[in-house]
Amino acid sequence: MTLTTAAIPDRASIGTLVRAWIDGWVVSRGTSDPMERAWGWTIDAGQAQHVSRHVLPEPVEADVRALASATRAPGTWLKLFADDDTVRPWVGAGWRLDKPGFLMSVPLAAERPGVPDGYTLTSWTRGGVTRALVRTDEGHFAARGQIAPTGPTAVADQIETAPDHQRRGLGSLVMRTLQNTAHAAGATTGILVGTSEGRSLYTSLGWRTHSPMASLHFAPDKD
Repeated sequence: MTLTTAAIPDRASIGTLVRAWIDGWVVSRGTSDPMERAWGWTIDAGQAQHVSRHVLPEPVEADVRALASATRAPGTWLKLFADDDTVRPWVGAGWRLDKPGFLMSVPLAAERPGVPDGYTLTSWTRGGVTRALVRTDEGHFAARGQIAPTGPTAVADQIETAPDHQRRGLGSLVMRTLQNTAHAAGATTGILVGTSEGRSLYTSLGWRTHSPMASLHFAPDKD
């Protein structure tokens, strides 16, 4: 699917937004290309605890049950764009719920964020991914994040603020820096899947929530 600016309207379908998120996520994480399935996409992540993931933008019980029952490999993930309570009864023993996520988007614009006193900001781009790093003046890690523009959309990923440096505007600094970089690269819409903790930050920056996302992984050895 080739996305255009017009493909992300204000009331875009969840499937369109999820595919745009996938397109940026695979660049950000350096995974395999997404493999199309009847119900969504499969992505090989290639990590011991995250071998592959199945992404279902509009999960149907029969499809989820079939995927779950056919899974034998630990480290397989299901990313289901529905709430936890809906999908949890569809999978059996061995499947573990991770923190819930939220699919969000924002119109991108030029940003000129200021750096709080006592901190320094560094950013660089490699392989199509821009990373932002905030450190204290002494060089200690404070916050980070990255973004992958893929045409008209850009996916923000791995946003993190160290516990000792939260509530100091550093999350906003990272996000505005990344959004500005993506806008300068020609992207018009930012997309991410955020945690419950991050959602309040993103909402304060103008991001809109489109759907919850249940995240489950197969770990039968924990039974």
